[in-house]
Amino acid sequence: MWQGIIEKYRKFLPVTDRTPIVSLSEGNTPLVRAHSLSELLGSEVYLKCEGLNPTGSFKDRGMTVAVSKAKENGAKVVICASTGNTSASAAAYAAKAGIRCVVLIPKGAVALGKLSQAMVHAAQVIAVDGNFDKALGIVREIAEHTPVTLVNSVNPFRLEGQKTAAFEICDQLDGRAPDYQVIPVGNAGNITAYWKGYTEYKTAGHVSSVPVMLGFQAEGAAPIVRKKIVSKPQTVATAIKIGNPASWKSAERARDESGGLIDMVTDREILEAYRFLAAKEGVFVEPASAASVAGLLKLKRKSFFKKAGKKSVIVCILTGHGLKDPASALLGVKKPKTVRADTRAVIKAMDL
Repeated sequence: MWQGIIEKYRKFLPVTDRTPIVSLSEGNTPLVRAHSLSELLGSEVYLKCEGLNPTGSFKDRGMTVAVSKAKENGAKVVICASTGNTSASAAAYAAKAGIRCVVLIPKGAVALGKLSQAMVHAAQVIAVDGNFDKALGIVREIAEHTPVTLVNSVNPFRLEGQKTAAFEICDQLDGRAPDYQVIPVGNAGNITAYWKGYTEYKTAGHVSSVPVMLGFQAEGAAPIVRKKIVSKPQTVATAIKIGNPASWKSAERARDESGGLIDMVTDREILEAYRFLAAKEGVFVEPASAASVAGLLKLKRKSFFKKAGKKSVIVCILTGHGLKDPASALLGVKKPKTVRADTRAVIKAMDL
């Protein structure tokens, strides 16, 4: 029986026999072959569906380690700033651990699906009249001066847990790393963690190579691409609506050491990829997740993968489930047609 990432990858994680493992059996998410994308790209494209973690996003990988270590160190309260997914995950794992959770969110900028999760897990949710970056600054200051544990990705235990997704991908590809990994970039902890995972797995002899890391920010929230802080980030992809990433420098190192890139995609490109995944691959994600596929399609238009000179193995990271942000699913779709409760009327409406 699967017991979670700490038990599976214990030797790669900073835990001991004294660490109380707080787990919801996170990890072991599917690597799905994307047939339509593979045909379109002329490559082997896979989707790492992180939305199938317990709270619906990749955040659970880091949170199991961060909360386990917090409990080991005697923490009574954990705190985070969040655009949604971190708050949901922190609240759930704190509830499991019997620890109080406090969440700061940007006022009016968190999808209802995520906010409802944090609240139902009994976290104290405080809305800040400012953006995520302002909220993160506040919780960092609080953690520095009060006896609470910060569980944002500036907590190194978060990235330790998140790196296990790279291990899983290599295991699922039968002991090889992909040629390219495409990933959304918001606070930039995830691209940092994946690169750490791939390099550690190679050092340990589990794989012989590491992938080229390809990260994508939303055009309205692309500080790494623009090389400057974005004071008022704007994007439909709320999970990556961040103007001053906490892991900015380490994300650049991942990009540079892997010979990759960090680029940006428009909201239109994100939503087109979002709908493509649902209609052609049968995979429902939140908009931020689709930034990876939007980036992949942008690179295809630039003939990026043809330059590689061979059929590549590409993994796109899908960070969160579509039910995190159900309102986005209703944008631009037709309302259901209403007909009489009559067989002939239904057949006529079906336009067979």
